[in-house]
Amino acid sequence: MNVQVSSIAERPDRLRAVFEMADTWPEFVTNDPVGGACYGRIPAELPEYVLFAEDQHGEIVAHAFSVPFALDADGRGALPARGWDEVLLWAFADLRRGTRPDTVSAISVTIAPHAQGHGLPAVMLAAMRDNARAHGFREVVAPVRPSAKHREPRTPITEYAHRVRPDGLPEDPWLRVHARAGAHIDSIAPASMTVGAPLADWRRWTGLPFDTTGDVEVPGALVPVRCEAERGYGVYVEPNVWMRHAL
Repeated sequence: MNVQVSSIAERPDRLRAVFEMADTWPEFVTNDPVGGACYGRIPAELPEYVLFAEDQHGEIVAHAFSVPFALDADGRGALPARGWDEVLLWAFADLRRGTRPDTVSAISVTIAPHAQGHGLPAVMLAAMRDNARAHGFREVVAPVRPSAKHREPRTPITEYAHRVRPDGLPEDPWLRVHARAGAHIDSIAPASMTVGAPLADWRRWTGLPFDTTGDVEVPGALVPVRCEAERGYGVYVEPNVWMRHAL
């Protein structure tokens, strides 16, 4: 599929279309409170880090969000165990304080359902790397959500992330795309995203009863959701895999 990649800084008129593009994210993922507070701020405050791809008809078929942050700031240095949530908080804290960033973190790569299967994840990852390099950065990091981990929600992420094929590349497809682009695994983010909500919300998001205390396997979830029936609450703590791209 031939696409043209632009940034929202270059084409602010396309922002609405970017947000209106269909996607396949599970609904509970979009209810992470940190994401709810920060994700929409990226195109408003960091538009040069929001990329989108248009097909030959001008339809948006993919987008990629990233944020610059200061990894080497006091009290940091290592990629955070709270992964996706923490790096968003760091990025906007740095922006507010005027702290000079030294690293770019991927936040999302999203492909329209009808455009999947055409190699666009690799295209958007390459565009994100090129964009970071063009802004003077020497490294991109990514709290990667392994794309096939939901098929094995009870397999420990430390085991799953390090599985490789005979050719030495990761077994997981999305980890493999990053590895082919030159990235390596840095560490596991065991609590990269946390979604806590009343059981009524979990029932609405998943169509499951959530009526018994215990771990509930949910379609699209990388690990089971903890259901506390007596408290009427459920909590999902998603692990991700930190990968580092030298530019």
